[in-house]
Amino acid sequence: MRSLQGALLLVGSLFPPFIAAQDLPSVQLETVSSEDIVQEVTLNGTVNALRVSGISVSVAGLLDEVRVETGDRVSQGDVLVKLDDEMVTWELASARAEAEEARSRLEEAERRLREARSVGAGRNIAATEVSARESEVAAREATLARLEAVRRQVDVRAGRHRVAAPFDGVVSQRSRDLGEWVTPGDQLLTLVDTDNLRLDFQVPQTFFKRIDDNSQLLIQNGEDRSRAVIDVLVPINDPQSRTFLLRAVKPDSVKLLPGMATQAVLRVTTGERGLTVSRDAINRYPEGRTTVWIAEPEDEDTWTVREKRVRLGTSFEGRVQVTSGLESDQRVVVRGNESLSEGISVQVAERESR
Repeated sequence: MRSLQGALLLVGSLFPPFIAAQDLPSVQLETVSSEDIVQEVTLNGTVNALRVSGISVSVAGLLDEVRVETGDRVSQGDVLVKLDDEMVTWELASARAEAEEARSRLEEAERRLREARSVGAGRNIAATEVSARESEVAAREATLARLEAVRRQVDVRAGRHRVAAPFDGVVSQRSRDLGEWVTPGDQLLTLVDTDNLRLDFQVPQTFFKRIDDNSQLLIQNGEDRSRAVIDVLVPINDPQSRTFLLRAVKPDSVKLLPGMATQAVLRVTTGERGLTVSRDAINRYPEGRTTVWIAEPEDEDTWTVREKRVRLGTSFEGRVQVTSGLESDQRVVVRGNESLSEGISVQVAERESR
């Protein structure tokens, strides 16, 4: 029996470091780094269509056809409504006939002038006759030009009895129906461009001069965020809310409709550098105290941890600025810090983050 106990003591004396290493808490470490400090602000905005048109007519008439309903998608050039054009069609036919008659009379006058010139003024025909025929040609040309202008006017007026879509979009509202008499300026329907959307946000005025090419606008897209292109900053301040308008282009990956509310995060650089750690390294206590666990190496495989109180600054991109309490290149625990206690030994289970 004594020999067996001695053997067990011998084994225990040979392998306690191995056994202890297996029982040490596993943690993941991160090196405290210095980087540019970014400030984030959450914005609430509205989705607006770049183009919204109240479609109306430019001539008076009776609505003969309404080819779209609310919710219909149309393409640029599609006929939306048509006015009764019977009277203007007859006017156009009359104007064309008058123009053709004037053209024929001009051709006849030109033929007679060529004939007079071929005979020769002063020999077989009086010079005054040649002059008269030249005047007649000029008068016929003027008459034809006038009647052609009238024909074109009637032609344009006839074309305005059909109203086409000025751009691709969706009919959001239809306010007039068949058989109604409409006059210029009466709104018949509303067309909304749902393809070219802009996201409008009211931003605190303090950010106006700080937004540059390095600033980011991240649109909330479910659980993810999609980066949007900042289109324009409107340099007009709202004196009541102390904000200005930021307009961004909707990312293709985000499904939004005009009138919807949207949320975004604006990131701007502060122009300063500071020490940062992952948010996972921060321990927050009910009384308001914030700490991190600092890891210091014991040997190649084990580390000793101690808790250090820190003061925090701004948060951004999963990082937190530490304004006091840490130094650059220190190692902090970012995983496995839930059950640590002062001065215990730990082992690094994963490679260092970042």
